Amino acid sequence: MRAVIDLGTNTFNLLIADTQSRQILFQTKEGVALGMGGINEKRIDEAAMARAFETLSRFKEHCELWKIEDIRAIGTSALRDASNAQELIEKARIHLGLHIEIISGLKEAELIYKGVQLTYTFEKPALIMDIGGGSTEFIAATAQGPYLAKSFDIGVSRLFQSFDFSDPYTVLDIEKVEKYLANKCGSFFRQDLPEVLIGSSGSFETFYELMAQEVFNSHGEAVRVEVSDFESMLDQIIDSTQSERDQNPHIIPIRKKMAPLAAIKTRWVLRNAPINQIYISPFSLKEGVLFGTI
Repeated sequence: MRAVIDLGTNTFNLLIADTQSRQILFQTKEGVALGMGGINEKRIDEAAMARAFETLSRFKEHCELWKIEDIRAIGTSALRDASNAQELIEKARIHLGLHIEIISGLKEAELIYKGVQLTYTFEKPALIMDIGGGSTEFIAATAQGPYLAKSFDIGVSRLFQSFDFSDPYTVLDIEKVEKYLANKCGSFFRQDLPEVLIGSSGSFETFYELMAQEVFNSHGEAVRVEVSDFESMLDQIIDSTQSERDQNPHIIPIRKKMAPLAAIKTRWVLRNAPINQIYISPFSLKEGVLFGTI
């Protein structure tokens, strides 16, 4: 048995599994908001640092209950940019015995592919999109592996802290986000890209639950959704008020503030890539770490 902790910019995820049978034994996630208050200044805010250590302590207790000694902790966008990341790394090592490995954006994209390819056969090439708080990864891939991969610093936490937004978002709010996206990653979308989009876990699970009005339980397989229904759902999120999102049981607390940004970003991708099929995969980086074989 092994465990992986994904220290995301918004959410920390813990996954414990039997790697031989690929049976997931336990998983949990907590909204830490590691990037809140400092990501655009390339630092971890003091309060966020405290939340992170408290969450890691609880995750370590779960691992001890399961008698897991092999724990791989992965730091992504917020930690790889933060000038004070070493403070959390040392505290976790000394007090919890956890060794946090900070990975590059390209390594993150590779691990995301490893997770997603366990849920989708790639009969056609596909564009994987993983929406994070600090970064967003795009991976164009076939069953043989990725052939284009890029990590962009356009995560929803970065966007949320870069601009002032109205409630609900105005046309001007949306336009400034779309202009930001075009400036940051527009060149990637001028390449020849696949017609299939696979949304990787995270925000895409929330998108599914908003469409289906039920918990996303795909039994380890990527689930196809209708493009028109998906686009309508994105429009509804973008047009929603904070109060409406706060009352919506299908949006987890950490995503209630930033859901419109995830939706604007995804809609922008649909408008800038030749997408005619959409799948949502339950697997991402953490499953790629534990189960990936490529």
